[in-house]
Amino acid sequence: MNRLAWCGFTLDESVARRSNPAIRDTLATLRWVDGDGPGQFSAGERMRLFVDTEFTDFIDCDLVSIALVADDGREFYGERSDYDRASCSEFVRAAVLPQLGQYPDHVFTREALRAALAAWLNQFADELERVLCFDYGGDWELLCDLLDGPPAGWQARHVGQLLDAGRQEDYYREHPGRHHALVDARANRHAMMDSDASSGTP
Repeated sequence: MNRLAWCGFTLDESVARRSNPAIRDTLATLRWVDGDGPGQFSAGERMRLFVDTEFTDFIDCDLVSIALVADDGREFYGERSDYDRASCSEFVRAAVLPQLGQYPDHVFTREALRAALAAWLNQFADELERVLCFDYGGDWELLCDLLDGPPAGWQARHVGQLLDAGRQEDYYREHPGRHHALVDARANRHAMMDSDASSGTP
């Protein structure tokens, strides 16, 4: 399958077709590549944010929650109060929804969540290199959809093949909550093989 590449990030063409028009217009300018290449920057030369989302269903996809965890431990987490519960799959009802509500001060309408996330990202404006890291292409699509397009000044990187599965599972054993966006983002940060970001992992 052809895959889209943007700043080192690859996205299945089938996912791109489901994006909103603004994202499709951006993706239309990108070049086609096959596979994922190695990272362009080593740890310490840029700020990485590990992103994870939870959503209603793979078919009728609506954002439920989103988390971003930085190399230095700064975190953002938000849940939507206005997602379409009726469109949630059985899996989401069983594994995701029961974990919501742990952070009552982090529940937003979609528009309020967009504003809060955009404001939080602004604190990284002075970083020399800023990279948003994902292990699933849908996370990138949902982030861009929430922000009405790719965030300016950020590179994006698919890190699924760079995560140490053993370290990831070790994290989940010590920190229950798989399929909670914040726990999953923290686990991915912990699991990066080329980084010392795991020190002091919450």
